[in-house]
Amino acid sequence: MANKQSPGIPQLLRVLNDRAALNLLFSEGPQTRAQMAAATSLSKVTASQMVERLESRGLIEAVGTRPGNRGPNAQVYAVVGSYAYVAGVNVGPSSITVACADLIGEVKGRAELVIGDSDEPVTVVHNAVAAAAENAGIPLAKISRIMLATPGIIDPSTGDIGFAWDLPAWQRGLHGALETDLGRPVVIENDVNLAAVAEHRTGAALGVDNFVYMWFSRGLGLGVILGGKLHRGATGGAGEIGYLPVPGGPLPQGQVSRRAKGSFQQLVGGDVIADLAGEHGFSGGEPEELVARAVEAGDAGQKFLHEIAGRMALGVASVCSVLDPALVVLGGEVGYAGGDVLASIVEEAVPRIAPISPRVVVGTAAERPVLQGALRVALDTVREGIFAD
Repeated sequence: MANKQSPGIPQLLRVLNDRAALNLLFSEGPQTRAQMAAATSLSKVTASQMVERLESRGLIEAVGTRPGNRGPNAQVYAVVGSYAYVAGVNVGPSSITVACADLIGEVKGRAELVIGDSDEPVTVVHNAVAAAAENAGIPLAKISRIMLATPGIIDPSTGDIGFAWDLPAWQRGLHGALETDLGRPVVIENDVNLAAVAEHRTGAALGVDNFVYMWFSRGLGLGVILGGKLHRGATGGAGEIGYLPVPGGPLPQGQVSRRAKGSFQQLVGGDVIADLAGEHGFSGGEPEELVARAVEAGDAGQKFLHEIAGRMALGVASVCSVLDPALVVLGGEVGYAGGDVLASIVEEAVPRIAPISPRVVVGTAAERPVLQGALRVALDTVREGIFAD
């Protein structure tokens, strides 16, 4: 007796075909029906049906024509960016920055607000997202998902900020309060983790699925990508490298503090780098500015750069001795400012500390990497949800 095809199989195949076509348009831009058929290995008839389905849902639209080999010009289709919007939010000690992007990933609006210790977090986020939506020319209700980036440890069981020195009011209960206030999904993620995503998707770690991203700025952090996925740890504490005990001082004792002697933060945090810069003749600016000036100074800045690179290398050696990643990416304001010069000095210093020789490079997603990562993760979720029904 002939096998009867399950009624659900044709529907599943249509969803898979539609998803493949949409992903093609996301990654490659506008395409003709023939191009979509070839890329998805579909017949012209099936590809035409697929295009009609996506058009009827308002997901794609004809945006022009392209000359063909024979006959009339072929219509070119693109994703309708206004189908959905997402917001990426980056919260710091003194300001909050928001970017709104459409379904294609194009940033349509931005907002940056100054915040104080006494400001109520839910109101701050609501006002900032609303301002970015207004700047984008869209109603707040059009934003499908919000990705909130903050420093500190995010509790994986609740989605709340479990521990953040610089944001004492941004603690437990915030996740639920934000979703209730905004009326849409809100996800809170560690800021350095999201910067690592940006480097993985478009930056120096593109195509590398096992790497670490080391954030050097006012504070320190570590983003770990293993098997192409973020590694957050059992309690969300993976990557809090600022608390790593290092040589050069007594081991931290008593209450946990980022400023404890003997921690990695006290060896190469932003304040320490500024002090070291002054000792080497560079002063009057933020740590990243001082490092950039040392790079520009050539030979005159080498002693300072070697001093901080040697300190950075302690953290790199510690991480690589455990994880053995394919790549180490230096980021954060100081890491990006140091460029290839600083990265190469760090790479040379690591083998003098441990029997490993990791490849160390500077990140290339230096323009608001945290927001880039936040938008990427939010868009991934929204795009995946298009065919979830």
